[in-house]
Amino acid sequence: MSAKTRIWVFHMKELIYTAVFIVLGIFLLLLMIFMFSGSPEQEAEAEVPSRYTAGVYTASMILGGNSVEIAVTVDEDYISSIEFRQLDETVSAMYPLMEPSLESLSEQICASQSLENISYSEDSQYTSLMLLSAIQTALSKAEN
Repeated sequence: MSAKTRIWVFHMKELIYTAVFIVLGIFLLLLMIFMFSGSPEQEAEAEVPSRYTAGVYTASMILGGNSVEIAVTVDEDYISSIEFRQLDETVSAMYPLMEPSLESLSEQICASQSLENISYSEDSQYTSLMLLSAIQTALSKAEN
């Protein structure tokens, strides 16, 4: 035998502490990896930006010397409603097709979420085109 025989003595308490610290270190390392790696679902959500900035946007028109405001309410991804704001009685009396035209346009736009392929009657063609122009102006303010 060799004269350099070594005997190592370990205390059980030190072995337990070392094992606990190794397990905690591995656990913390795995926790950090999962926290900072990000899931594919979160990355997919982050890639799709919202279409609009939520809020109420208005556009004004001048009819017969009176101002008419159209209010378009949007959420982040869809158009909620389109309506007149403070419509004067004289304007509604002078232009009786305004309210029915806006209601029809509002229903179609809210259903399709687009200003494309909107239909309107021949009787209110010019009124509808004027309203569509004002709605487009208000939506352009809401777009990101």
